[in-house]
Amino acid sequence: MDPRFTEALTPFLKFLNGQEIDPQASLRGYGLDSMQAIELLFALEDAFEVTLPDDAMNDATFATADALWRAVSEALEAQHGGAGTTTAAVA
Repeated sequence: MDPRFTEALTPFLKFLNGQEIDPQASLRGYGLDSMQAIELLFALEDAFEVTLPDDAMNDATFATADALWRAVSEALEAQHGGAGTTTAAVA
């Protein structure tokens, strides 16, 4: 996951409590609710200058950080040819 992704995601996870984001953990378990998911979507689209496709707007995409990062990565690849992506682990 890109560090910009982690930076954008972290403020929406009220139960993260300073821990590292587990890419496979439930974002709902970290405190992300449906209203915040919409705000997070806008933050990610701004940070990465992409638009996530309508078919990515579902519970599965927002289930885990890993699933959400895959959606952002796919949008980057489709819209920018992968420019600026990285697969580094969350720090």
